[in-house]
Amino acid sequence: MSVVWSPFAGLVLAALALGAPGSVFGAEDGAVVDVELVLAVDVSSSMTADELALQRQGYITALRSPEVLRAIGTGRHGRVALTYVEWGASNSRRVVVPWTLIDGPARAERVATLLEQAPVRNLFQTSISGAIRHSMRAFAESGYRGVRRIIDISGDGPNNQGGMVSAWRDIAVENGITINGLPIILEGRAFGDETIALLEDYYSHCVIGGPRAFLLPVRGWDQFAEAVRRKLVLELSHHAVPVHTVAQLAGADGGSGVDCLIGEKIWSGMEQE
Repeated sequence: MSVVWSPFAGLVLAALALGAPGSVFGAEDGAVVDVELVLAVDVSSSMTADELALQRQGYITALRSPEVLRAIGTGRHGRVALTYVEWGASNSRRVVVPWTLIDGPARAERVATLLEQAPVRNLFQTSISGAIRHSMRAFAESGYRGVRRIIDISGDGPNNQGGMVSAWRDIAVENGITINGLPIILEGRAFGDETIALLEDYYSHCVIGGPRAFLLPVRGWDQFAEAVRRKLVLELSHHAVPVHTVAQLAGADGGSGVDCLIGEKIWSGMEQE
């Protein structure tokens, strides 16, 4: 696999390697869990208030579903740790639910209730690369030791700020992290109606990666809640079989003609108009 490094990336990884008290990299007293999961949720300004509410409700419903709870129970330890983070620009993010252990219905309900009670509002721009960087730091500070570490990214458009997304994807994968994707493919979003199908290819070749990595596209808000439930089952179950995997990552452009900088180019063009 081709990995793109930068001096800044090296500094970030050095900090992660040192870790913080209770980090997954060095803590011996942290609770062992089957999965550490960062739910990284796009709340960029392309989404309306109604869509943000539907998105939030999808995660609430999934966390209360018997299927997700059964998936958690299939692991060797029968428990996972997760955090729910909303993101926009590279320096713009909101931790809605801090790291929380889930080992049964009561704790899952606690997370669902926190999501219900938290305000829902937009953030500006779309930095998937920033979401990946923040998630890497979050693992270092979680206090848990996960058998698997997963970043679950949902979004309705390509990266347009904060560094090349495929480069940061590769850095995360090199550090044993899996990135899964839930691209929200809607008319009038992302690359425009005429090329909307590109968003699935973009996520496949520029965003997701690592062991058991997969994406699960959503083509309408009426599908969202079910997609989130299915995605969490696939991620949290010890026996899950991904629906759309990436067997091997190629170079920074995904090796398929997909331009991993297309979002930045579109954004630059909009600024110059």
